[in-house]
Amino acid sequence: MANPSAYQQSGGFFPSAGLPSPAPSASSTRSTAGLPHPRHNALRPGSNKEALVRRYVEERLLNTSRRYVKKFGTPDPADDVIGFTNFGEVCRELDGIVNVLWLSGTPSLQIPFLLKLASDFTQYVRSFPPAPRTTFALLGKLDHCFASLLSGQDADSQEPLPGFENGLRAGMTVTDMVRCRSLVEQTRVLMVEVLSGEVDEDDEDDEDDEDDDDDDMDDGEGGLGAATMTTKVDGDQTPIPSWDIDEERLHMDAARIYENTIVQLGTRLGDPLTSDNVPDNDVVCSPMED
Repeated sequence: MANPSAYQQSGGFFPSAGLPSPAPSASSTRSTAGLPHPRHNALRPGSNKEALVRRYVEERLLNTSRRYVKKFGTPDPADDVIGFTNFGEVCRELDGIVNVLWLSGTPSLQIPFLLKLASDFTQYVRSFPPAPRTTFALLGKLDHCFASLLSGQDADSQEPLPGFENGLRAGMTVTDMVRCRSLVEQTRVLMVEVLSGEVDEDDEDDEDDEDDDDDDMDDGEGGLGAATMTTKVDGDQTPIPSWDIDEERLHMDAARIYENTIVQLGTRLGDPLTSDNVPDNDVVCSPMED
């Protein structure tokens, strides 16, 4: 197994040669979710490249788990594994893994690993102060990936995805979709709870540049962060409790978590799930395991 320390500061990029890379194309543009354009053809099962990507992702996920565990221990300068200090670091690590999986263009790798990553996310996010910017960016990518894999085409461009040349048989089984729906519901509820906590200052600092334009509208008191209204009661100005616009925006973003995935799951599974809408691929594909 490769040295996990090589991945700690990799910034989410695959460090080795031999990566699956997209062929040059005028259409090779990044999606609105910030994902790389996938290669044109899925990796052949059992090939060296497929094994390379599988091994790399397994090691990155394991290293992420180790860094999470190290968060709760006493730092050891001699230890190659450095614990996470904030949730932004966790998101950036997971973000890099999502990019590699999407680039691979291989549903047999993407589906089980992305489901595991989404499950790991629900464990990690509970243990840190909220980091909304990086968290919503990661969840946006996962939403794009799951919605695309459920439909067999890119959720933004509607380009057919690699591996779906013969239809949706290469996609999620019913077992995968039920698991995905459970993760979606769990994550949406969890994020509402998490966002009620105090936001991580490091995550807010990263967002300062994006909010510069909003500063022009600051009234010198509460700015856009808070709005206080008053109303006359018996001739007196009675203040109404402040409305925190930033908090309102966070809850609106939370309501949109996995919104595209929810639509596709509803299309594929129906509500409730019945034998009439069970896709054919559940007959020919065995359920994925972690």
